Amino acid sequence: MTRPAATNAADATPVTTALPDYLEPLDHGVYAIDTAFQRDHFDAAFLVVDNGRAAFIDTGTRLALPRLLGALEALGIARDAVDWVIPTHVHLDHAGGVGTLMRELPTATMLVHPRGLRHMLDPKALWLGASAVYGDEEMKRSYGELVGVPESRAQESHDEQRIQVGGRALRLIDTPGHARHHHCVWDEASRGWFTGDTFGLSYREFDDAERGAWIMPTSTPVQFEPEVLKASIARMMAARPTRMYVTHYSRIGRDEADVERLAALLVAQIDDMVEIATRLKDAPDRHAAMKRELLALYQRRVKDHLGDQMPPTRIAALLAMDVELNAQGLEVWLDKVAKGKT
Repeated sequence: MTRPAATNAADATPVTTALPDYLEPLDHGVYAIDTAFQRDHFDAAFLVVDNGRAAFIDTGTRLALPRLLGALEALGIARDAVDWVIPTHVHLDHAGGVGTLMRELPTATMLVHPRGLRHMLDPKALWLGASAVYGDEEMKRSYGELVGVPESRAQESHDEQRIQVGGRALRLIDTPGHARHHHCVWDEASRGWFTGDTFGLSYREFDDAERGAWIMPTSTPVQFEPEVLKASIARMMAARPTRMYVTHYSRIGRDEADVERLAALLVAQIDDMVEIATRLKDAPDRHAAMKRELLALYQRRVKDHLGDQMPPTRIAALLAMDVELNAQGLEVWLDKVAKGKT
């Protein structure tokens, strides 16, 4: 399947061939690339194109490389026209492909949060940490090898940093809460944030023609901090965005009011998740109980959004991995609170 031909944002001339189905033109020179991680429409990398120059924001895993390079080819963008590769944070579904991609982009610089730089230079600790969560077999199946980025081609970001992509400015801010090595990227041209995981997860299966997107938080191990996360969301909302580009998955928000609706839903669920975790902190079957209550929370919230359009079993299937990871993240947070380490 291919998408209709589109305008090449690099030089404003028509693209003569149809775009591959994994490449979605959004607007304002922004494209979503389906990285094929886990399932279709689950994990996006974004390509920003302006005046013949380009930047990748998030890359997916190294297995996404053919699609990342295919996006450039489909849009007629030379590999040496890519100036930046910017992982929002160093979790492998966002940054696992950075090193492999950088090998193919001769003039690009990787820009990463300072807390994540060492992991991008030497990803051994990333691999070991993720293996502890997912297991060796899943790591081999879903992520493949990790490749470090040469120090000479790597740069730390800093809060309120501005960079250029062609004629447009991108602004980076520090956004902890999901992870302490997380930054988000503001694009003034589209009035949208590239949010990584700070602004939660929003799968397209939960879209409603009238009500729009549904959203939920992600508290994956090991650095979830609920109050800090809410502060990061508030900081992004201060820019009055009209859309959000979420890695899981693609663009959400119809206008400023709709983004405000999504932010309110996200914050309310963070509070709900904290209440569940706190209430179950001493439960003998804590992990299983937390998974049950989290799933019930999300099923209620989806029903509020979709009515009876989606059966509870379908919701459970779509969110099974997220329920598991959110329970793990909440438990790590609870244990840190108990030890006074937050």
